[in-house]
Amino acid sequence: MSDLNDLHAFLAVARAGGFREGARATASSASALSEAIRRLETQLGVRLFNRTTRSVALTEAGASLLTRLGPALGEVEAALDVVNGFRDRPAGTLRLNVPVSASRLVLPKIVPGFLAAYPAIRLEVIAEEGFVDLQAAGCDAGIRYDERLEQDMIAVPIGPRVQRFATAGSPAYLDRHGRPQHPRDLLAHACLPGRFSGRAVTPWEFERNGEVVRVDPSGPLVVTLGGAVDLAVDAAIAGTGIVSLFEDWLRPCFESGVLEPVLEPWWQEFSGPFLYYPGRRLVPTPLRAFIDYIRAGKP
Repeated sequence: MSDLNDLHAFLAVARAGGFREGARATASSASALSEAIRRLETQLGVRLFNRTTRSVALTEAGASLLTRLGPALGEVEAALDVVNGFRDRPAGTLRLNVPVSASRLVLPKIVPGFLAAYPAIRLEVIAEEGFVDLQAAGCDAGIRYDERLEQDMIAVPIGPRVQRFATAGSPAYLDRHGRPQHPRDLLAHACLPGRFSGRAVTPWEFERNGEVVRVDPSGPLVVTLGGAVDLAVDAAIAGTGIVSLFEDWLRPCFESGVLEPVLEPWWQEFSGPFLYYPGRRLVPTPLRAFIDYIRAGKP
């Protein structure tokens, strides 16, 4: 009988579409997955993947195995997790896929207390932007904002329920170039916008007394939203231009005085994030413990 770990390796590579992608989804290495697939193919006596230097594709045998194996391993995991429910304390691994903003602004207020309450649970957090297929990414749940949730997902509020986008510049920059009084004044300023990978620069939106103003910012620096945002903040502090970001992200800069709020009456509010997970699957015990913890409002 094939080793369960090798079968899980096959699922990871098949669902992710490659060894590197599968390794990233499972916190493993591409070489370890490749070795597992080699063992599995040797034991079964068939090739499961066609490999080239540029791509990895399932063979007909591999596709047939994937169709039957996914549900079967899901049942095995569900059965083992039922036994886990009889433990005095939940145990196991909980994998979350979250945006960088949540890893910085939401989870730090939750994770330490949760891990202290459930010492037998190991938490893995993958921070990246964009909506992902949780199953393909090997994650139990994710955190995203409501407009980016799929309809078949169950959503649980997590973190602050109302947030704002803040706009700011350094005092020195604003002394030199003036302080905007209306969002359209930003068109005459050096702005430090961001964009998601492969997309156009994200517009800045403002709202006041029912009036919504959308500005297409431009300036000397554009960063990828998420991982490179701190560079825009540092550039704003240095006087390069004006930055727009989560208010909670910029609050320490306001408190220290290195950045000054701009256009605060126009800052747009938006609803807070949600923990989401597939509604059609049995909820793993570590995830159930996490849901119960945030619903109890213990953080």
